Amino acid sequence: MAKKVAVIVGSLKAASINKKLALALGKLAEGKLEFSLVKIDDIPLFSEDLEANLPAPVARYKAEIEAADAVLFVTPEYNRSMPGVMKNLIDWGSRPYGKGSFGGKIAGIVGTSPGVVGTAAAQQDLRKLLTIFNMKIMGQPEVYLQTKPGLIADDYSITDEGTKKFLQGYVDKFAQFIG
Repeated sequence: MAKKVAVIVGSLKAASINKKLALALGKLAEGKLEFSLVKIDDIPLFSEDLEANLPAPVARYKAEIEAADAVLFVTPEYNRSMPGVMKNLIDWGSRPYGKGSFGGKIAGIVGTSPGVVGTAAAQQDLRKLLTIFNMKIMGQPEVYLQTKPGLIADDYSITDEGTKKFLQGYVDKFAQFIG
């Protein structure tokens, strides 16, 4: 039985390259892992005032994370860090205090951008946050992918054989890491 992976894409953009990467990784994971993109476009900004009576979208988000065997964070990079959307998701997932959804979960972090260093700075910031929740983060291989036009086809296949082999290796190792 394939392990369930909640996939959190830190972008609200309809044509997000990180969403395309997440779907491409899901395609590579078929038969090994069951990827499920977590709906995030209705999650309100975090406020402690809302914790006593969690908004329904937040309760759904937390339940999806808790039901998964692992979480894959697919992050863009804005201004050399993770986008505010991702930070908001981390804040909601970690709260209320003592009842966070991330504790002890297995995690992977990937991302893509048109820049040569991919999303290295954003991933580093995200990695620092996730360790606070005692998440078991896969360290290697790291995926700092530079997106180029046509790299991910409309059917979410990877068009460059070297990149496809590299990403397949990531998915295979993530599946092993999850156990």
